[in-house]
Amino acid sequence: MSTFAEDMAREKTRIKDIAERAGVSVGTVDRVLHNRPNVSKKALEKVQKALEEMDYKPNMYASALAYNKEYTFYCIIPKHESEAYWEEVEEGSLAACERRRDFGITVHMMYYNRFSVDTFTRVMNDCLKQKPDGVIIVPSRLDVTRRFTDQLHEDGVPFILLDSYMPDLKPLSFFGQDSFASGYFAARMLMLMAPKDKEIMLMKQMRSGNVASKQQENRETGFRHYMHDHFPEVEIHEVNLSLDDKREEYYPILEDFFKKHPHIHHCITFNSKAHLVGDFLLKSNRRNVQIMGYDMVPKNAECVRQGSISFLIAQHGYMQGYECVESLFNAIVLKKEVEPVNYMPIELLTKENIDFYRRKNIG
Repeated sequence: MSTFAEDMAREKTRIKDIAERAGVSVGTVDRVLHNRPNVSKKALEKVQKALEEMDYKPNMYASALAYNKEYTFYCIIPKHESEAYWEEVEEGSLAACERRRDFGITVHMMYYNRFSVDTFTRVMNDCLKQKPDGVIIVPSRLDVTRRFTDQLHEDGVPFILLDSYMPDLKPLSFFGQDSFASGYFAARMLMLMAPKDKEIMLMKQMRSGNVASKQQENRETGFRHYMHDHFPEVEIHEVNLSLDDKREEYYPILEDFFKKHPHIHHCITFNSKAHLVGDFLLKSNRRNVQIMGYDMVPKNAECVRQGSISFLIAQHGYMQGYECVESLFNAIVLKKEVEPVNYMPIELLTKENIDFYRRKNIG
């Protein structure tokens, strides 16, 4: 195994050193290193032999800069409000783009309606027409997404899946939480607070009977597995704050629910909107009820500080967006291998540690 000093020495190998060892001109070495024409077979063999003897490792960063090529990546994500989880993903993606701008990297954001296959199809078709160099996708249904990822494979365009892992699509890489494990963990943490509770409220946001993502479904599956195995006697009451309703319609729904279930003290949701229940609990002065949810978005964080949200599970949206762009950069520009599966840490945020959570922790 080589030492650090040896590795550093190889990095500092100059084209002049290679030329002297091979007995050719500096220009000939430069043409070989950059795969340019007009190199004789004999000269090529000399340079290759010298490179092998010197165990030469090219500076991929310098080569990429010298190539002076531009790369366009597209990020396909759901439409979102401000201060939402997806805004963190977007900010992280654009931050990585800014960091790599000297390499000609551009990232374009494209948005679709999470509940509309038609909008996903339209956006993906528009993306394909742009001839992207790489794509980041928050997938729709497997069968719908496959139509486009098959085309990306055919066109030789690397793509990364974000949020929902679908290995059958054979992405370059995946970034997101292990959703089942996350839901299982959430149940365990919740029941540490509520070991004697007989009822728990599960808040959902659905449209036409469907939640927004496969990830939320998997979280709920993990949650229910834990409850079935360890607290089978606990009754789980579902409340749907429908995405078809206006927000002012949620309060009467919640008011009616808690009047009918006065013994419920703990709630959970698997989306980033725990603050919808948290705000209601604060305004209705129900200090003996708390909800647990996902994502350190500002509205959730404020409810944690005020005590209506007990815990938040952070999934590092900023980091995910950032690392997706970095992985495309490494694979496409630097020709490096990237990790195929990247599970984000499952971190628990409380009133005591939420102000120390850093979402912009990459630089």
